[in-house]
Amino acid sequence: MTNALYSELFGVHSGQKSPFIFSPDGTIVTYEDFIKLGSRYAHVLNRLGLVPGDRLLVQIEKSPQALALYAACIQTGIIFLPLNPAYAAEELTYFVKDSEPSLVVCDANSPLVHDSHADLLDARVETLNQNGSGSLTAETKGMPSRYQTVARSSDDLVALLYTSGTTGRPKGAMLTQENLLSNAHVLKKLWAFESSDVLLHALPIFHSHGLFVATNVTLLSGGLLIFLPKFDREEIIKYIPMATAMMGVPTFYTRLLNSPDLTKELTRNMRLFVSGSAPLLAETHKQFEQRTGHSILERYGLTETSMNTSNPYSGERRPGTVGFPLPGIEVKITDTWTGQKVSPGEIGQIEIRGPNVCKGYWRRPNQTAKEFQPDGFFITGDLGKVDSDGFLHIEGRNKDLIISGGYNVYPKEIELFLDRQPGVLESVVIGVPHSDFGEAVVGLLVPNKNANPDLSAITSAASVFLARYKHPKKLLVVKALPRNTMGKVQKNVLRAEYNKLFN
Repeated sequence: MTNALYSELFGVHSGQKSPFIFSPDGTIVTYEDFIKLGSRYAHVLNRLGLVPGDRLLVQIEKSPQALALYAACIQTGIIFLPLNPAYAAEELTYFVKDSEPSLVVCDANSPLVHDSHADLLDARVETLNQNGSGSLTAETKGMPSRYQTVARSSDDLVALLYTSGTTGRPKGAMLTQENLLSNAHVLKKLWAFESSDVLLHALPIFHSHGLFVATNVTLLSGGLLIFLPKFDREEIIKYIPMATAMMGVPTFYTRLLNSPDLTKELTRNMRLFVSGSAPLLAETHKQFEQRTGHSILERYGLTETSMNTSNPYSGERRPGTVGFPLPGIEVKITDTWTGQKVSPGEIGQIEIRGPNVCKGYWRRPNQTAKEFQPDGFFITGDLGKVDSDGFLHIEGRNKDLIISGGYNVYPKEIELFLDRQPGVLESVVIGVPHSDFGEAVVGLLVPNKNANPDLSAITSAASVFLARYKHPKKLLVVKALPRNTMGKVQKNVLRAEYNKLFN
């Protein structure tokens, strides 16, 4: 038994002096130096008493050292558990109690290092700051730069990644060696990554997109990361000419479109722009292609599965869709109530089966049994349909389905209509309690800059394009929509805010 994930992502680069990470301050970390640093961290973890299967909870800012700690966990068989650095102490209580980590690594300014929060932990705390300093790095001094990699099977856990928790308590998705390695291999080939690629990396690394997709694919191909701490439009503009690829969320692209510097000349060296983690508006897709000549490749993934589908690298990338199932992955659309497959073009719940699907939810056997079918299909909770050409369309979350007057109303259909209206930048549709209809359809509109959408005209247009039961009972103009760190609109927040709108 070997450790295939470590061998293929990291071990193969031992001794390679080619650059792996370029930081904005000009620092270059070679593959060789990165592997050595990860090995030193591996020795430190063992000296601190951690063994395979233990959990390492990290709440740290993005840095090359944070990435090396991820490598150390894979090398030692320790389960990596990254958390958003923005979480407050009270939020962290839940994750700590649920995962029971043997070690917590956080920033020196984290509330977890203060005495007032010491009762949260039954684990040792070490620090690792964004500049690479901290007690954990200090422990690496004098440690060997080589480490005997711990053998692990394809079914062994590599990481616990917690869901965003927009509909309740976050759940820890148990991700295995096979889950991550199979996905990285498929994406490397499908998106044509080579050692000559330079990936502009502005995503967080506590999330699947930035850690398991962007980073793993680059490692597997032996390319270079331009490793930005966060998205900064001017920094992105500065480094685009040096890059060949970028992975981002829709917000990245809408903000880039607001810069006059975004041109075909600026992006002439780029070969691929990828978007995910939240729906990309078709209009954004079209505007970006007009400005740059590049068609954004939209794909569909989940915390529990990493990537499931993708628009083609070569071929039509259809705006408003997330393409086709990845090789080796099955997607089916089923009726929410019966579980039977629906006809092409009909909306139903999306189910996924493949080597990318996680092992289940950490310490939640009942939830695992509910959402992971005996035949291997995972019920995603997303609604979708497959068009006549086989492209998958995401139609929203099952929980977002509105039942108004006994009719099923799919918010995505109404949002597409609202997004087309004059003066509307983007929209979101929610259902709120209504004494007569059970739930009423409410549309929230974000206006274009200096625009004032005509709500009466939009209401009149709805009577032409939408069945009466789909008409919004109320249209409201708002300045912005609440989003999580990956750009997803938090409809649960909006439902709570407008819960009494008709009472």
